[in-house]
Amino acid sequence: MKVNKRNLISTGLVAASIGAVIYIAFSNRELENAWEALGSLNPLWLLGAFGCWFAYMFFDAFSAWIYLRREGFRISIGRTINATLIGFYYSNITPSSAGGQPMQINSLRKAGIPVGYGTMAVTIRLLCGQFAVSAISLIFWIANREFVQQQLGDALWLARIGWAANFMLVPLGLMAVHQRNLIQRFAHWLIRLGAKIRLVKNPEATMAVTTDVLDTYHTALLTLTRNPGRMLLQVLCSFLSFGGLFSTVFFVYHAFGFSGTPWYQLMTISSLLYVTASFTPLPGASGAQEGGFLLYFQGIIPGDRIGLALLVWRFFTYYLFLIVGVFTVVLDRYLIARDEKRKSKALNDKA
Repeated sequence: MKVNKRNLISTGLVAASIGAVIYIAFSNRELENAWEALGSLNPLWLLGAFGCWFAYMFFDAFSAWIYLRREGFRISIGRTINATLIGFYYSNITPSSAGGQPMQINSLRKAGIPVGYGTMAVTIRLLCGQFAVSAISLIFWIANREFVQQQLGDALWLARIGWAANFMLVPLGLMAVHQRNLIQRFAHWLIRLGAKIRLVKNPEATMAVTTDVLDTYHTALLTLTRNPGRMLLQVLCSFLSFGGLFSTVFFVYHAFGFSGTPWYQLMTISSLLYVTASFTPLPGASGAQEGGFLLYFQGIIPGDRIGLALLVWRFFTYYLFLIVGVFTVVLDRYLIARDEKRKSKALNDKA
């Protein structure tokens, strides 16, 4: 019952988010004909936005595929992409993206990858991704600091908090290799503190889960640090993946025929929006992404079109994952059923 309620709440939040964006896009009194504006979008630039979506997804999957292949598992890139899309789908429909990694690991397990290796593949991607996000946003921020100050103004503190929260996971992840016991003691202290103020209901179970997670992080990072070439390849995949995500707004901007803001400034604001909204505990960071877009891109995108730009941008960075994810879940079930039939047939032939 609790799971059903959570699913219902998550579905309601996603639907409310989509409804709010559609309302914002089509209720602007300054825009005479929203449908005509959408129909005038340049299809080549929209194709570029789709390419950004594909790059974000593909290099995420490619990093996991490379890791698993190097560990000796004969898994196809197509099956890895399938598992990655399932992870994206459940990340976007569960609060704090809590369901994405477990479902991706489960999909890999059904494809023949042991849970431990699937967990490490996902964990390595997470840590390298956090490093890439922190590095990309910081580099663009420093290189365009005057523009950021002018564009964000009083909202700059939001970006600072968001960046610090994202970057904090990088040194904590590195400490999990060299200071494993210290990190565990600190985590257990936080859990006990949470139990005292009634934020943690079952501290013993939470400590056990935390210990298992830290063991996985420790093993995964230790494997990478012993092979710098593999680590650099994982980081490169993360840079290419998030580079695609942050570039989406550039193609949406030009699809509307806008001009005046160079690509590097668009990517700067896009990356800062991501770090600002990524820790919102709602499915797909709903609310924070939409509100942040309207706030961060005001003045860059004309006021009469910013709602429509938000709708198109959100389609390529969020809604498309929901649409593709539904078909991917169905495909995953088909592949599992097919593999089970093949195994059953092989056993019958041997008998």
